[in-house]
Amino acid sequence: MTPDAHDAHYPRLPTDTDNGLLLIISGPSGVGKTTITRGVERSIPDSVFSVSCTTRAKTEADVEGVDYHFVNHDEFQELIDADAFLEWADVFGKRYGTRQKWVEEQLHRGRLVILEIDVEGAKQVKAKMPCAYSIFILPPSEDELLRRLQSRKRESQEQIAKRFAEAQREIAEAKACAVYDTFIINEDLEAAIQEAIMKVKTARVAHKQRCSDNTPS
Repeated sequence: MTPDAHDAHYPRLPTDTDNGLLLIISGPSGVGKTTITRGVERSIPDSVFSVSCTTRAKTEADVEGVDYHFVNHDEFQELIDADAFLEWADVFGKRYGTRQKWVEEQLHRGRLVILEIDVEGAKQVKAKMPCAYSIFILPPSEDELLRRLQSRKRESQEQIAKRFAEAQREIAEAKACAVYDTFIINEDLEAAIQEAIMKVKTARVAHKQRCSDNTPS
């Protein structure tokens, strides 16, 4: 498929009759977005979590195809050159990307496809799919976010400081970029999960209604 054909093909999906909805969940490191994302996935039928491709090193705890699809830098670049990604970004020197073909297949099946991506990735997705529903997870305060980062005890103080600075930048950008449909403050984790589930269910009903309205009679 040529780039022009690809661009003409993809924007059709949010307004067709498949009922599939793309959900974007973002937030800074330490805010609890992965736990919230998994809570949404477990609670909503026909939902599926998108597994990103990454160039970062595989750890002992990682499971290929469950946590990530692990590729080297050359393979990742080949995917970029082939226009295979719905979105991709460089995060702390490691590349992460979402395979577009897989997302398209799941949407055609009417599923809720969940992407856990950063602000830059969300911008790319929203530009291609304006009907995607997007949530940004916020900490109760910057002090609390710093405390959470420090409590993980996985990184040096220098690394924590770098992540905290990046988190501050990402929060500011998320609030300013008009990409996110809603913001959820994760002060109480279970309450934040339930709020996310409620908002996603409401968005999915509205999306299905739009699809129904667009179905030729």
